[in-house]
Amino acid sequence: MKRPAKRPRKKNTEAQSSTSSTDAAEGAATARGGRRTYHHGRLREALIEAALQLLEEGGPERVTVREVGKRAGVSSGAPFRHFATRTALLTAVAEQAMGRLRTEIDTALEQADLDDPLARFRAVGTAYLRWAARNPTHFRVISDRSLIDVEGSEIFRRHNVEIRRLMDELLAEADRRGLLAPTDVKLVPIAARALVYGLARMHSDGHLAQWDVAPDEAEEQMQAAMGLVIDSMRSRSPAVSAGP
Repeated sequence: MKRPAKRPRKKNTEAQSSTSSTDAAEGAATARGGRRTYHHGRLREALIEAALQLLEEGGPERVTVREVGKRAGVSSGAPFRHFATRTALLTAVAEQAMGRLRTEIDTALEQADLDDPLARFRAVGTAYLRWAARNPTHFRVISDRSLIDVEGSEIFRRHNVEIRRLMDELLAEADRRGLLAPTDVKLVPIAARALVYGLARMHSDGHLAQWDVAPDEAEEQMQAAMGLVIDSMRSRSPAVSAGP
């Protein structure tokens, strides 16, 4: 009697699939289990959002790659395909933070006086304070360099360099046009950075209340304090034309 031919076995393509395909499979499995926290192919973004949630709930100590995967609703091994370590995960959070800061800066510059470099310099500080006040978890992550791999992140370093270059260019232009009071221009970016960082840190750590600043007035008061200092840098003499 002739035996029926065996059906060809399906090849196991899971091990050969790309990261995005694996993400899709994880998403489908999660959906079948009745819980789904991300769309197909967006596991990386879901893990970053889960890390932010854990940071808000319990600080950096609460965050592990495995716990983030559990929060996102995927298998224990899935997160490690994107983030091998906790540092890599928190660095991705920091990269997201810098991206949002750049967006805030771009928006502030669009609304600033194009012909006044000091007004534009102030707009950069305004954007930083607004971003820090509205994204406190992101601010705390990038404030603690022990949590992230700055040197290993091309995205983080690029944003940082571009923001510093922008500040230097605006100050150089203000100096050429005689808009700055006599000062060491090289020290101004350091002082400005210390100012906005210090104000943002006071807000983040809850210190502004000790200075009789109500929570709903915090952002406005920080902006006013920054403006007071930056306005003091402006020359009282007539501006000099920068020339053609």
